[in-house]
Amino acid sequence: MSENIQIQSQAPLRELPEPTLRRLPWYLAYVGLLKERGVDYVSSTQISKEINVDASMIAKDLSFLNIKGKTRIGYEVAVLEHELQDFLGFKRGHNAVMIGVGSLGASLIQDSGLVNYGLRIVAGFDINPDVVDTDICGVPIYDMNRFAQLIPSLKADIGIIAVPIHVAQEVCDIMVDAGIKALWNFTPFRITAPEDIVITNTSIYAHLAVMYNRLGLKNSLES
Repeated sequence: MSENIQIQSQAPLRELPEPTLRRLPWYLAYVGLLKERGVDYVSSTQISKEINVDASMIAKDLSFLNIKGKTRIGYEVAVLEHELQDFLGFKRGHNAVMIGVGSLGASLIQDSGLVNYGLRIVAGFDINPDVVDTDICGVPIYDMNRFAQLIPSLKADIGIIAVPIHVAQEVCDIMVDAGIKALWNFTPFRITAPEDIVITNTSIYAHLAVMYNRLGLKNSLES
């Protein structure tokens, strides 16, 4: 699933072009497979064949991280994996809270794979009395009214939004006021926040619209 990323604050490490940031996890996933297979070196040409990205683009992307391959040998797989993980922050832990514990929110809490990418959902918040004061996979679910009170002890700087559209902006405002620094928005509503807040929009529905449109065009051409 692709995402629409708005970097609204200056990157603390190095600001890369957004397309490059989107491709780096592809490279990391592939070199991770190579490491598991015991492969020591890989060229940009080999990576290109596997993930369908031009070899020159791969080399350019990696150059942003000061990663350079060896002539006629390529990149050392273990080093490349380490450098990508370090730059992307996947090995550094980030605490997050889930706002909205419906089907999508609950699924994200249960997704243990997020931890492998450095994201720990430490609590959920909702207004539904059926889920408040319960837990999902050991993650406690609290009443939204307690958000500002609990955030300091949870030490979370990321808020994940999976609420109905009509309350998305209100939830955004509450989180920002409580000290949340980054928002991962799963609603189709385009939330707004102060310039020092990082917003990442992941609209499942927008991608469905693109897929349906392309599928419809393909079917019309074939009919």
